Amino acid sequence: MSTASTDLIDAFNAAGQGQVFKWYDQLKPEEQQALLEQAAQIDLSEVAELNDTLVQGGGGHGVDLSDLKPAPYIPLPDKGGDAKSWAGAIATGEEALRAGRVAAFTVAGGQGTRLGFDGPKGTFPVTPVRKATLFQVFAEKILAARQRYGAPIPWFIMTSTINHEPTQAFFEKHKFFGLGEDTVMFFRQGLMPAVDYKGKILLADKGEIAMTPDGHGGSLRALVRSGATKRMAESGIDTISYFQVDNPLVHAVDPAFIGFHLQAKSDMSSKMLPKAYPKEKLGHFCEQRGRHVVIEYSDMPDTLTDRRRPDGQLAFLAGSIAIHVLDRAFVERMGGGGTGASLPFHRADKKIATINATGNPVKPQEPNGVKFEMFVFDALPFAENPVIIETARQDEFSPVKNAEGVDSPQSSRDDQIRQWARWLKAAGVKLSCDKTGLPEFTLEVTPLFADSQEAFVEKWNALEKKPTVTDGLLLK
Repeated sequence: MSTASTDLIDAFNAAGQGQVFKWYDQLKPEEQQALLEQAAQIDLSEVAELNDTLVQGGGGHGVDLSDLKPAPYIPLPDKGGDAKSWAGAIATGEEALRAGRVAAFTVAGGQGTRLGFDGPKGTFPVTPVRKATLFQVFAEKILAARQRYGAPIPWFIMTSTINHEPTQAFFEKHKFFGLGEDTVMFFRQGLMPAVDYKGKILLADKGEIAMTPDGHGGSLRALVRSGATKRMAESGIDTISYFQVDNPLVHAVDPAFIGFHLQAKSDMSSKMLPKAYPKEKLGHFCEQRGRHVVIEYSDMPDTLTDRRRPDGQLAFLAGSIAIHVLDRAFVERMGGGGTGASLPFHRADKKIATINATGNPVKPQEPNGVKFEMFVFDALPFAENPVIIETARQDEFSPVKNAEGVDSPQSSRDDQIRQWARWLKAAGVKLSCDKTGLPEFTLEVTPLFADSQEAFVEKWNALEKKPTVTDGLLLK
């Protein structure tokens, strides 16, 4: 055994985590090496601190709800916002895009398990006519923006250990959807060891530690550790457009959003949706002692969730939908580790597949341990000059999360069709729709034809021969 291996095992023993190597002598050489490589990724001092605060200390369950006020936000022009300010923000954002200062960033570590789909969620077919995948939709939106602004707009994609290779293979198979291999960077989300209720690191097998993703907040650490922010800096990129993989309506790069962010010299900006009803499962944007915070819907008491303004509107109206713009230097500070502020970890009690004292597999029926995860919105209290802007639900939010019902493939397809129907109506096409705005036929508009209502109306009006609006219409 090498000196480095001995030192690593000694460090685990000294930390009271020697059980990780209980079966080491029974493993094949390649299995020993794999276990050592896993163990070397673990920060034992970090695990010890989390055990003290979140496991033995019982922390992570309480949320500070004192001094909460609704966070201010910039309303849409048709909701009372200043049209001139929005126009100025668009101009600022477009200037930054043309200058090559912006990168797109997608958190895409999830699998399609809840959808009954075996593969990375980004490879799930989501559009109504072409059955284009989430990744293809985003790629085409980025490509459309590149063509409009004449700038590279690189795309950074955070995968997970389980879907990294399949995701890369998917892009290679589809020739990176015309983006160019050198403009798309993949990197893995970080992992944390799961522990039992005594703080002992659990084993998934005799030669494998039970490691779990460190949450979407881990994306900030992953951006730094992977070298992504270094690559951005070398390319002159200082602005990161952050979105998650499950929402096909998202604007991959939004000039107005980017513009408001840059004008305010913000570290981190966010989009909000007005909550449809008090118990809607969206986090709440709040202000707490001069700082912006997001309080999860499950942590918000009814006394605040149900509070109304004099006009009858919800007081805590602004719902978080995980769309942000981040300053690159802020990400480097938050994700760099040991150089300043860092995101807190949260405790999640889970059923963790492990092995027992005799080395036999255990599949618990009840939670048997703790996973540690970070949330990206926890960066908000550390951000200077944070900005929250309103977006319209029908224009930008229809995630694919569940196999059926709300936030399902069917509900998202219907919302996409409703959006394109509105675009057709804006262009002067007469359509028959039901009371929800859904037309009697299926259609699809690709982002390369148009990625906004304004672009669609312009493109449609420029067509010498307008296509017949019939079932299955595809504009590409």
